[in-house]
Amino acid sequence: MIALPALLCLSAAALAGSGKKRPMNIYIFADMEGISGITSREFVKTDGRFYEKGRRCYTWDINACVEGCFEAGAHAVIVRDGHSTGRAAVLSELDPRAEIIQGPTLERMRRIRECDAVILLGYHAMNHTPDGFLNHTYSSKTVDNMWLNSRLAGEIGIDAGIVSDYGLPVIMVSGDDKACTEAAEWIPGVVTCRVKEGLARESARTMPLRKAYALIRERTVDAIGRTGVIRPVEVSRPVTIRKQMYERIGIPDASRRPDIRRIDERTAEATSETVEKAFLWQ
Repeated sequence: MIALPALLCLSAAALAGSGKKRPMNIYIFADMEGISGITSREFVKTDGRFYEKGRRCYTWDINACVEGCFEAGAHAVIVRDGHSTGRAAVLSELDPRAEIIQGPTLERMRRIRECDAVILLGYHAMNHTPDGFLNHTYSSKTVDNMWLNSRLAGEIGIDAGIVSDYGLPVIMVSGDDKACTEAAEWIPGVVTCRVKEGLARESARTMPLRKAYALIRERTVDAIGRTGVIRPVEVSRPVTIRKQMYERIGIPDASRRPDIRRIDERTAEATSETVEKAFLWQ
């Protein structure tokens, strides 16, 4: 594991005063369903037949993105392994220039405060998106729909909102065509990287892996070049997130969580000063 350089401790004001350009630090939050070469749930389930192949596809997409970050002049890159329990990446094959955070954390994007911009890598469309490959909203077993301030949202919209809690922009999103369309609808000016076409929930048309890696690197360079132009998504605060579960058991007991407002037997919402706090009420 490579430690972050001590230069990160310098304040932006001090660097500006010295006439030096502030180092650019990039945060990559990676999910697995939108990774190039993954064409079945058997690649993303820990007990799936192709899970080990999926882990390598995941790691290689991350490496292509890390390569693009440093090519574009990044000073440091933090990767958040965001799939399932957060231990999907193959550490022995990870680009050694990047740090990686694995395992569950209290914050969805731990150490994001050290960075200047965020890339959402390998994302998928929200639940119920027609022909979206492996589309779901956080949990295919428990969550039916979610809304951010009354707008139907998936992981792209809500995670972009969480990023905005820290005053940061999401500069690039990779995934299938449906995920890229969703990203463009939520994040004005975002760079999208389409590595496959969703044909059905369990079917995708994908490009050759080498071509996909070259595209990820190229779009990453482009996105970092637009940092400062792409702005954080605008979210009205206080924030309300509504969750509609598949089953009634997913709704918290109101006696234990007075901040939760029950809508019906399987729908509830929370309001807070940030997207992340409104989101984390499971």
